[in-house]
Amino acid sequence: HTRRDATESIKFHSQSEKPCEAKNLGPSSGPNRLRDLCTFCTISLDQEEVYRTKVYEKSVSPFYGEDFYFEIPRPFQCLSFYVYAKSMFQIRDLPVGKVAIRKEDLYKYCGKENWFQLQPVDPHSEVQGKVHLEMKLNELITENGSICQQLVVQIIACQGLPLISGQNCDPYATVTLVGPASSQFTMFWQVTRSSSYKGRSHFHVEEEDIEKLEIKVELWNNGNLAQDVFLGETRVSVKILRNDNVHRAWYLLQPKGNGTKSKPDDLGSLRLKVTYTEDNVLPSAFYTALRNLMLKSPDVKPISASAAHVLGDICRESVGYEALLPVVRLLLHHNRLLPFLTSVAALELENTQEANTIFRGNSLATRCIDDMMKIVGKSYLTVTLKPVLNEIFESNKTCEIDPVKLKEGDNVEVNKENLQGYVQKVFTSITQSSSSCPPLMCDVFRSLRQLASKRFPADPHVQYSAVSSFIFLRFFAVAVLSPHTFQLRSHHPDPEISRTLTLISKTIQSLGSWGSLSKNKLSSFKETYMYDFFKLFQEDECIEKVKKVRNITARCVHMIFNREVHKRAQGRKRIGKKNFKKRWLRVTNQELSYHKQKGKESLCVIPVKNILGVEKLEESAFNRKNMFQVIHSEKPLYVQAGNCVETNSWIEVLSQVSRCNPGRLSTFHPSAYVGGSWLCCKELNENTPGCKPCTATVLANIQLDIDCDRETERIFSFFSSNRSRLQKMEDACAGMSVYLGQQEECSAFTIQDPKETFRTIKELGEVLDDLQAQHDSKGALTDEPGTM
Repeated sequence: HTRRDATESIKFHSQSEKPCEAKNLGPSSGPNRLRDLCTFCTISLDQEEVYRTKVYEKSVSPFYGEDFYFEIPRPFQCLSFYVYAKSMFQIRDLPVGKVAIRKEDLYKYCGKENWFQLQPVDPHSEVQGKVHLEMKLNELITENGSICQQLVVQIIACQGLPLISGQNCDPYATVTLVGPASSQFTMFWQVTRSSSYKGRSHFHVEEEDIEKLEIKVELWNNGNLAQDVFLGETRVSVKILRNDNVHRAWYLLQPKGNGTKSKPDDLGSLRLKVTYTEDNVLPSAFYTALRNLMLKSPDVKPISASAAHVLGDICRESVGYEALLPVVRLLLHHNRLLPFLTSVAALELENTQEANTIFRGNSLATRCIDDMMKIVGKSYLTVTLKPVLNEIFESNKTCEIDPVKLKEGDNVEVNKENLQGYVQKVFTSITQSSSSCPPLMCDVFRSLRQLASKRFPADPHVQYSAVSSFIFLRFFAVAVLSPHTFQLRSHHPDPEISRTLTLISKTIQSLGSWGSLSKNKLSSFKETYMYDFFKLFQEDECIEKVKKVRNITARCVHMIFNREVHKRAQGRKRIGKKNFKKRWLRVTNQELSYHKQKGKESLCVIPVKNILGVEKLEESAFNRKNMFQVIHSEKPLYVQAGNCVETNSWIEVLSQVSRCNPGRLSTFHPSAYVGGSWLCCKELNENTPGCKPCTATVLANIQLDIDCDRETERIFSFFSSNRSRLQKMEDACAGMSVYLGQQEECSAFTIQDPKETFRTIKELGEVLDDLQAQHDSKGALTDEPGTM
């Protein structure tokens, strides 16, 4: 199996203080001036919106100031930015103008800030897709015996046409021979017929006219009862057939008239910084050496001499720690992330002098853990925060408690009560979410607690603040503040809800640090109104809740549920009362076990990570009520609970603790396999997949789709673009000043062991040279219009 493809990503950001802004929006005069309207900006691939900014209130020169980063999931032709005016009295948002950059022009603006003039939004310029044409020029003998040229045009296929009102378009084509007035003809083809259909038309073309003629192909969407919609056009000169009597090629659709218009009104400008990255991914075998070198990183001593740490070091000045994301994804896929995170966290703690500053900076360790939480914690956030965030958005109660920002008619006491209710719901959702925390996050937090306690043994609170730095400050508080960036909401909140989320986020951050705050620390809050608000919370109660969630997320074994049940002996073929015996069933966040009696040793232990599904069992299976089954890697465990309420409780608890398990089943058998067949579907094979869909009330784990070749190619790209810094690091290791302990010259790098680091860099250099040679031999991928 081999592969070679192109993958792309786009990033919008800036190193300056104004990453995205607009100025002088709207016509310079007249009734459409936007001084009293709110505006927002959207980002589109072709005509599909992929992101939008928050709404900026009443300004013709708004500062949006937002960063977006996304992988490009499909081929595209044009990257567009639209500015819209949002009006309370309009059903639809009003387009102000747009900036459109074609894919082939992105390199001109890559990595630099540019001001772009807004262009009018014209439906005839909104095109995407391409058309596959074949053109022939044949000699034809007429009835009178003269010889003339015959033009044959064939429309073979179209690709990438837009959706119209969310539906696939219903296109047809017109073909026009454009030239002197006497030479213009038009024909129509439906292009939605079967693949065997090929529309053709024949034009008799005089020899002397060939130089003047163009073939114009227009695509339109059949609007039925509505007006037809222009989809795009392409023009090809007939003279291209002089040297090649048959021309067959793909052409990108263009705006009507190629978008040429008279100079539009000044609609304002948009400032952007766009970074566009395209990776050519080679067959898997070419990445083996570099991939193995990266996967070996957790075992290298010291960790600063590992290939992964070296990459973070040399890329820190150019792209910050962005180069670490593909490293995290690669190590995660191969189950090597936990030891790497433990090692880099231990290295950071060695250089941390005060316990109250633990994991507060933007370091290699904190960035790696942040990336890990964003990758594996998406479903955790969805289960924990999405319901309460939906309630906040839908109820939209006023929560402003800053006296300076209160509007006329606002009641600060009512607002304070609204905010307190929201904070309480969010805080409760977090503190009761322990069973939903992904195992990897729990394992990382347990490791952080142990490392912190070892580094600062005299501080009893440091084990809690080590976890709080991440779980509250860097995870939940950030998700509350920007739910759209975690896919918890589709768009930005309006300004009032955004202010409410800001106040909730600030409160959650402070509550997360509560256990390490002494009672006289309330006076340290900067805003007086926040000081007054915090007095509404009972400190001792909050401390216990925070400690509880920090203990649980550290993956300490804790009891969740235990009851006496009747359990059917596993593997029995016959049905009877003797097969069901009383057992004490016990579940923790790590294992499900049953015992002869409470407090006795376990007779059987099923690791939670092996549970593939938890479902009700049909009463007819064993002629018993309140039955459920635990489907795991071996035979199902059939259990009869004491009543229907206990049955539901067991199913809910077991489903929650196993929710993020890999390989959860999508189907199950609602009955048992007895007497050589399944009672539900009568299938004879015991391993036959289930005949009924699994219950969808509990969110199943979102399986990570990590392309290791793509991630390794990204790592190669980062190393290649920072090869000069890699050389400087190698020189620093080789210099005698390093061995003598005089490291002023290499303060930009972390070099604990010069010899080991030097060895890693030399090995990296050889691997990178080999991979670059493979890229050079393959050449770049091209997709030029007008070619095969």
